Formats: sequence, structure tokens, C-alpha cells
Amino acid sequence: MLGPRIVPYPNVLRRRPAKVLNLNAGITDADYYDRGTYKKTFAEVFERLRSQEHLFQRTLPEIINSDLFKLSPFKALNHDQALAVEDILEGLFEDLENNRPNTVVVQGLPGTGKTVVAIYLLKLLMDIAGHDSEDPLDRESIFSDFFTAGHAELLTSLRVGIVVPQQSLRDSISRVFSRTPGLRKNLVLTPFDVGASKEPFDLLIVDEAHRLNQRANQASGPLNKKFAEINEKLFGWDDPQRTQLDWIRHQSKTTILMLDAGQTVRPADLPAETTASLLEEALANGRLYRLSSQMRISAEQDYVGYIRAVLSDCPPPAPERFDGYDLRFFSDLGEMKREILRREKENGLSRLIAGYAWPWRSKTDKEAFDIEIDGECLRWNSTQRDWINRIGSEQEVGSIHTVQGYDLNYAGVIIGEDIRYNPESGRIVFNRSKYFDVKGRENNTKLGITYTDDDILEYVRNIYCVLLTRGTLGTYVYVCDPALREHLEAYLNG
Repeated sequence: MLGPRIVPYPNVLRRRPAKVLNLNAGITDADYYDRGTYKKTFAEVFERLRSQEHLFQRTLPEIINSDLFKLSPFKALNHDQALAVEDILEGLFEDLENNRPNTVVVQGLPGTGKTVVAIYLLKLLMDIAGHDSEDPLDRESIFSDFFTAGHAELLTSLRVGIVVPQQSLRDSISRVFSRTPGLRKNLVLTPFDVGASKEPFDLLIVDEAHRLNQRANQASGPLNKKFAEINEKLFGWDDPQRTQLDWIRHQSKTTILMLDAGQTVRPADLPAETTASLLEEALANGRLYRLSSQMRISAEQDYVGYIRAVLSDCPPPAPERFDGYDLRFFSDLGEMKREILRREKENGLSRLIAGYAWPWRSKTDKEAFDIEIDGECLRWNSTQRDWINRIGSEQEVGSIHTVQGYDLNYAGVIIGEDIRYNPESGRIVFNRSKYFDVKGRENNTKLGITYTDDDILEYVRNIYCVLLTRGTLGTYVYVCDPALREHLEAYLNG
């Protein structure tokens, strides 16, 4: 990764503030010749500077595991991502020059770097807008041609922002933006911020766009009231067919959506027909960009596709082994917990996570345990805000709402009895009595929709697909239902 190039001498840093010299324009392919050797040498030099010169307070693994690194706008893009950013910029400037609205969709499976593209693109646009023609620029970069006075003029007066539906991820991105030159935390918005805004936007980038809500019962009465008020303000009446996507497209001339319909996890999320229509529209307009290179999972094979196939209703694939990836199946939860704690000590960012198959008793009774299996007594995440980085989180269990959009090094996934395996039908089935996410199984009275067990099963499948694809170095699996455990062991024991 290439970061801001800062004058490194301590005496200079004491006399005047550091100045960021390089912009996002040159940060594309990091897979240069003999990279492994340089990375090893860099680690040795860094540790020497940290221990002997006291230039750094944190270790290299601590920095790499931090949100500031993982969500940094200075991360190197891979080939897929760089081409998508280049094409998006070309189309965007053409639209701006012709005062033409448009909707762009970036589609990709978990781990293909949709959030990386969203953050990188916003920072790149801010750099172009503020670029001084006298500042040096890497002319070999594929983005250097966009740094022109004309493009800067087009961008200077634009009102832009990034919309992040999930609270935890939104808070993390806000913190990164507050510490990044050229970005501000108030660029990070909720869908409600956009809908309630009195001024329209010129450009909105939406991360995890599949998590935008349709008209459904919200988490609180005030939000239900606010949803109706925004509908009335924007469209003249509280049309129940309107979604938060409608708000965003109404309030912004250009919208760039990061989308994976396979990561919808609640009935209130955008419906399948809406996401399908978006993809069709973007494809017809030549504004659909697909990311395919896997950046999260350290395996040569298609691990994400394999997990989705294993959990689907289709005939399961042949069992695979994933070279370089630590995939293990456990029959004892205590053993899996001990292994996760060992990985936490060695690598950091190793957590237990689970489907919402147990009630959250500890939310109101801090002494209560939520999950009791094999003599192990565990509690759900004590917070939904930045749980992964919270001290003590390695002793807790995170839900989908704390980990979606994040990377872990190792994930210990507990598959609860909210899904079971029916040996007679050869199908995975939903067990409503063991599913405790109230919003995850709530009927939509606003739209008159009643969700069947098969409907909810699709969301729960998506949840487990997300949980099983969080670990960059490895995934450990424990399954509660005996029949499902027997069925999955052959597939999830790498």
C-alpha cells in the first residue's frame, strides 16, 4: 500500500506541519516485481524505527488491523477496481459537461472491494477539485489525465457525499474521513440525512446500497414518523411504494451505487425486484461495472461462490479444499473459541460471530449470558458501534449488524438452529422459533406483505454467507443442528 508521502525527519516535523505530497492519482496496482521481499524489508525497517527511534507508537500489525488502514482512501486498487474508477470518471465528467443526470452501479461479491472503490473515488474527486496545477503529478497514472483545470472547475461547486446505511460502518468511515486530508466526517451521511436535506446534491456515492430501506416499520417511532415526513416533502404524500433509494435519486443528480443483492439480510432492505431493475437500467445505459477479483479471502479458488453454492437449494458442489486458507470445522465450541483467542493473540482481528439464533438478554441484563453451548457461556456484542475494535470484543459474539462491511483476520462462525437440515428433502430449512432478530422476520404492514418461512430463509442464508466470508486468513465453523452439522462438515473442513 502506498500512503501519503510525508517528509520523515523529526526536526522538520517539529518546525512545521507535514504536507501530503502525493494524491490518489498514482495509487493503482501494488503487485510490483519482488513485492514480497520489499514487504519483508519494510517490516524490518518499520520495527527498527518504532523500537529504536520511537517514531511510531503502534506495531505494524496494529496499524494494518486498524480501520484507518482498511478504510483508507490511499489503498492501492487492483486492475478491476482501477478500470471501474477510470470508466466512472469518464462518464461522470461527460454527464457534468452535458448537465445530464445518471445512475451508476458497481456490482461485486463480498471481498471484491466495493467500499474501497467508493472511498477511493470520493477522495480522488476531492483531489481533482482542489488540485493546484503547480503541484507535481504522476503522469504515468491512469488517472492523471483527469487532473485538469476544466475538471476541477466542474467539481469545485459540487455538493457531494457518501451514504452508508449501517450505523457501525458509517461511524468507522466518519472517523477515517476526519483524519484524512481533503475529506471531512460530515461527508458521511445516513439515508435520512439525504432525504431531509433542504439542498439537493450533485453526486452521492452509496455504499452497501442493498441495505437501503423500503417503506417498512423502522427501528423506532421517530424514524417511522421521519420516513413519512420525507416522503411527503419529496413526493407530496407518503407513498408506501417509495424507498430510500427513491429519496437518494430524487435528491441527487448523479448516484453511484455499490451493490450486492446477495447481501440483503432483512425484509426491510431493498426488494429483489428493485435491485434487479437497477442492474438492468445500469446495463442498458452502459453504467454497470462488475468487480470480480477477490481481495479479502486469501485462497486461490472461488471461496465466496463456493459458500453460496453450499448454502443454496441447488445440488451442492463437490467438496473443495482451499489452498492457503484456514477453513476448519469444529465439533466443540469451546475448542473453536480457544483457537480464535489464539489467533487473536497472534494476528489480532479474530472474533466469534453468529446468526441471530439466541435472544439478546444481556442487552438489558449485563450479568446474563445469551449463548450457552457445550458448557460455554457467551454474550452478544455489548455495543453495535465499532464492536470489532472495542476492548474485550474477542470474548463476545458479534451479530450480522456488527460485521457486515468489515474484514476480520479469522472468523469463528456459529451457525445456530435458525436453520436446520431436512435429510428427507435434502434441503436447508428455516426454523422460525429459533430466529430472534425481530426486524429480520417482521411482516410489512405498510405494504401488506406477510413473509413466509421460505422468504425469511433467503435472508438468513444471506446472513450466513456474509458471516462465512468475513475472515481474510481463515474461517472456523461450529454448527448447532446435528443434521446440518453432518451435512456441512464435508464442505467446510478445508
